[in-house]
Amino acid sequence: MDAANVNWLAVLVATVSTFVIGGLWYSPLLFGKAWMKAADMTAEKIKQANMVKTYSLAFVFTLVAAINLGFFLAAPEVHAINGALYGFLTGFGWVLPALGVISLFEQKNWTYILINGFYWVVSFTVMGLILGAWK
Repeated sequence: MDAANVNWLAVLVATVSTFVIGGLWYSPLLFGKAWMKAADMTAEKIKQANMVKTYSLAFVFTLVAAINLGFFLAAPEVHAINGALYGFLTGFGWVLPALGVISLFEQKNWTYILINGFYWVVSFTVMGLILGAWK
């Protein structure tokens, strides 16, 4: 894990990719309505939120995740296909179960767990694809 082998532009693009995926994932086209119901979210709550703060901190947290994945995938032998696989395994094997545990203790339902968990599975898969392909 050498910082010199990390493609920092790819890390930034991988970070932004999660926002693109999230924009579609949580839109009415896909899971937006189901997520709002499962999360007990309303349009009024969203209007009252400080979205600059929310998006800024979400970007920082996602950037940290992309940097971390970038270090793991910086080895020269990693390419697009195994980068996507390692991203998938990160999302499915670590993030989804961790989110599931927290959500269960918060008494969230399975819809909430699956929508949010698989958002991260897809996001990490795409991040891994970008980081593996862009050397």
